[in-house]
Amino acid sequence: MTRIGVVTFPGTLDDRDAARAVRLAGAEAVALWHGDADLHGVDAVVLPGGFSYGDYLRAGAISRFAPVMGEIVDAANRGLPVLGICNGFQVLTEAHLLPGSMIKNDHLHFVCREQVLSVENVDTAWTRDYTLGERITVPLKNQDGQYVADERTLDELEGEGRVVFRYQDVNPNGSRRGIAGISNAAGNVVGLMPHPEHAVEPGFGPDGAKGPRTGTDGLRFFTSVLHALVG
Repeated sequence: MTRIGVVTFPGTLDDRDAARAVRLAGAEAVALWHGDADLHGVDAVVLPGGFSYGDYLRAGAISRFAPVMGEIVDAANRGLPVLGICNGFQVLTEAHLLPGSMIKNDHLHFVCREQVLSVENVDTAWTRDYTLGERITVPLKNQDGQYVADERTLDELEGEGRVVFRYQDVNPNGSRRGIAGISNAAGNVVGLMPHPEHAVEPGFGPDGAKGPRTGTDGLRFFTSVLHALVG
């Protein structure tokens, strides 16, 4: 069975949700502690949401130096699939696995809403089960969710097809060019601010076509990586 590690930092909130999403997709969830210097042979890694180390200094800044991150950076550079969700996305930028940075929302308030996204890239390890241009709905909750980068970096991301998700209907945090998620050049590392792990099970997700709380658009993140791993 495919083994997907889910990292817990002090202050992580959504590790159990991410682990449940992994199990619902058909994989084994393996708990990874921030102090581990060993990935225990996992086939992929999820960095979940929360407020790692209390978001002191800057969101994700301290987590970059956790022992487990040294292992993850090395493994990601060798092709290990890594997904960073919300705070996990912030950690990926701080660790320089993804370009740009996350700053306070432009309105300076915490935002929590069901968010529509357009799927801009289906060639990554985490998105191959989606359709290009598809609109999906997943929950969003953040206060440091504004994605920023210089114009050259933004142009490179656009030109190389590395914008993976874009906000639709409303830009909830002022992110440059409506960017909600990006990938590295190889497509094995993806980060996004919205929370797909909160949209994986009927009765507990956002409203969907079948009625209230029926949305499960996030589950395909986790089935995608299983299909990517088996080729």
